[in-house]
Amino acid sequence: MAEQRLAGIDVGRYGRWLRRMGGGERHFAVVDAAGDTLWSDGDPGGFEQVCAALAACGFDWHCDGPGLQRRDVDDALTLLYHPIAGGPQRVLGWLAAVVERFEPQHAPIRIDELAEALEDVAAGIADQYRTGDELDVMAAELAARYEELHLVYGLDDELRRHGDTRNLFVSLLQTCADHMNADVAALVSADHEFRLSATNLSKPIHNLDLVLVEMRGDLFRFVSSAKQTIVLNDAKDPRRAYVFTDMPYKVMAYPILSGDAVIAMLVLLNHADKPDFSNSDRKLAEVLANQLSGLMRMYTMMTESARFNEQMAAALIEAVEAKDPYTRGHSERVHHLSMEIGRAMQLQDEDLDNLHWASLLHDVGKIGIPDAVLCKPGRLTPDEYTFIMVHPERSYEILRHIDRLRDAVPGARHHQEKWDGTGYPHGLKGNRIPLLARIIAVADTYDSITSSRAYRPGRSHEVALAEIDRVTGSQLDPTVVDVFKALCAAEPPWLAKFNVRRERQHA
Repeated sequence: MAEQRLAGIDVGRYGRWLRRMGGGERHFAVVDAAGDTLWSDGDPGGFEQVCAALAACGFDWHCDGPGLQRRDVDDALTLLYHPIAGGPQRVLGWLAAVVERFEPQHAPIRIDELAEALEDVAAGIADQYRTGDELDVMAAELAARYEELHLVYGLDDELRRHGDTRNLFVSLLQTCADHMNADVAALVSADHEFRLSATNLSKPIHNLDLVLVEMRGDLFRFVSSAKQTIVLNDAKDPRRAYVFTDMPYKVMAYPILSGDAVIAMLVLLNHADKPDFSNSDRKLAEVLANQLSGLMRMYTMMTESARFNEQMAAALIEAVEAKDPYTRGHSERVHHLSMEIGRAMQLQDEDLDNLHWASLLHDVGKIGIPDAVLCKPGRLTPDEYTFIMVHPERSYEILRHIDRLRDAVPGARHHQEKWDGTGYPHGLKGNRIPLLARIIAVADTYDSITSSRAYRPGRSHEVALAEIDRVTGSQLDPTVVDVFKALCAAEPPWLAKFNVRRERQHA
């Protein structure tokens, strides 16, 4: 690279100055560090002859000091040459001039002027070389920054496009594997159940599962203890005796920290015949690791929050079902059926999440119904039925204070509305009833018919479908019913799971 850049420097403008200063000098030339002529004015062959004559005498372009050097060629000619410095201990080449021989003690004034000119020109060439070198460094730095920005923009795009955090991790790893041309990008956490990976294989890895399992062993323990990046490029690296043993791959593992603790590591893996992981790769991995660190903390908080929400919901449902043993499991079954219908209707993830909570907590308002009414085995009086009719509004009163459930509350509040507008609590009709409530209503109706009560055993699946057919268009949304019937026609696993009674089929 040094010789290529030195050969590319235009020294013509320096040469014109040297010719004016040099008087009767025959040749000026630029020679590389090996002694090969890169540029010469006048007759190139003449300078080559001078160099050949000197080489025959053992001349090797050495320096006795930092300044102008002299070597007599023969009785008629002398070679003057000045080093072109690439650094304190680095010589890029030489600026040479062939002049008429002179005795040092009688050197003419013009030789002093020539020496100064050679020094100035050599410095100018060196400066131009260093400028080119700095531009190369800047270009490489800009390329690295571009790679980082490109990766960051790619990560931001993935963050915008994904709602599910776990899928987001996989997508980010895939972006990393593709962008950095890594065979495998993996995220390994202290929780051994959390191990995600993406591949961009240059050729197969037949034992990939074993490789991913191995990452959780000594490699993770080593990175956790060192709290710094480990790079294994060399097959003879002594650390391979106890880290990633017998794995013939190039590895870069970057710790992901939360405070002082290593909560996970990002691992990039390549086949042994691919280029070594570089400092640029390391910087890009650091960019991704920083993103993953924030996401890991967010994922942990979301997981803990989700677990808390599930536990709170379970506690509320338990409180309701403790009042009436005959309704135990009703909320879970309605929730399961509602989610089946919602997925079959291809609801968006956000709507499915709201349906999840609305269906699970749709009867939480029954916690305020007196036991004598809720558990009464016989027909309810009008006043007692009024207590029952209040429970959707009570559900609303209980849940409306939870911001997280703002969009789920209408599903629980209106699941007793009827398609023809004769339901409660607000007498909504048709499509004015929230879709989530219409879905819950179908699931609730089916489970109410097939579940046992204090005053009767559960009825069969066939009876429930017949009753649903009868009230479709008056009580239930026909579109939702059609979806539910299509699900039932496929003999879904929940029929057996919920022990739904079946009619015997006559031959």
